[in-house]
Amino acid sequence: MIRIDNKERLLRLMTIFTQETDEDHELSLDEIILRFKQIYGPDVKLNKNSLKDDINHLINHSFDVTINQEKDGLPKYYSHQYRLFELHELRMLIDAVVSAKFITKQETRQLIDKIRKLTSAHQGKKLQNEIQVDSSIKSESPFIRLAIHDLHQAISERRIIEFQYGRYDIDKKFNLSHEGSLYKVKPYALTWANDFYYLIAYYYDAGEIRHYRVDRLRNVEVMNESFPYEAFDVSKYVQSTFHMFAGDEEWIKIKLHNQLINVIIDKFGKNVDIKKQDEDHFILSTKARISGGLVNWILSFGSKAKVISPVSLSETVKQEIANMNKLYQS
Repeated sequence: MIRIDNKERLLRLMTIFTQETDEDHELSLDEIILRFKQIYGPDVKLNKNSLKDDINHLINHSFDVTINQEKDGLPKYYSHQYRLFELHELRMLIDAVVSAKFITKQETRQLIDKIRKLTSAHQGKKLQNEIQVDSSIKSESPFIRLAIHDLHQAISERRIIEFQYGRYDIDKKFNLSHEGSLYKVKPYALTWANDFYYLIAYYYDAGEIRHYRVDRLRNVEVMNESFPYEAFDVSKYVQSTFHMFAGDEEWIKIKLHNQLINVIIDKFGKNVDIKKQDEDHFILSTKARISGGLVNWILSFGSKAKVISPVSLSETVKQEIANMNKLYQS
């Protein structure tokens, strides 16, 4: 005969409730005893009254156990129903992981398996049909999970970091920039844009704020050297950038076709400054960082967008249009 320590029995009971029960799956005391026998063997000694005491102990210590007894004289059924995450919330987490380009294929599978364990095994099976994306766009960098942890630590503690940075060339080979020399920066924030993590940081050598794709960082080192607190509105800053290109901030005005109103609200929010110009167009007024990313964003709207000001931005867009025209004429 096998006897189980009281503490072990209580912990095992919690595990059974967590993994095997939910709002659609309940267990009677006889079924719970059967689960113990499947784990410890047929000779395990269990007492129903002890199990009832254990269940009451769990309830008294805020572990949810729902007791269902519809009619007198019928067996009671027990289940663990109220969890930290609802099923639709877990599905959103899984879809976010699958969609994130900076997470490798292997880490994607590992994270999905962990997320499914946040609910019962029965509910976890309902999370099999995650959204489908082109798996070839997933990152191949194994360094990102370590870099993200170090970067969050450095940002929280306001500590300077150093790293190497690189890009792929035409032969798909990853090459370190600046011949592998170290970048020394003040890390301000991490942001997730265009399905990638970006580090927003002050680059000492250039004396300006720059953005770095985290999956392109190598050998990130958090230094002992710290820097004083600096007010930095991450949300406002990111909203003023386009495709995560850095640049000087200026007021811009753009004439846009009414068909683009939802695109503008998606980018700037419902409080964006827009004014009707005629029956078909409106004027957008906003602060933006003048960069190649902004120019490309404007050109993506074709003839439905025209820069009003500043003149320098208008001339840059005109020159790019001329270059495109020349390219196709040749």
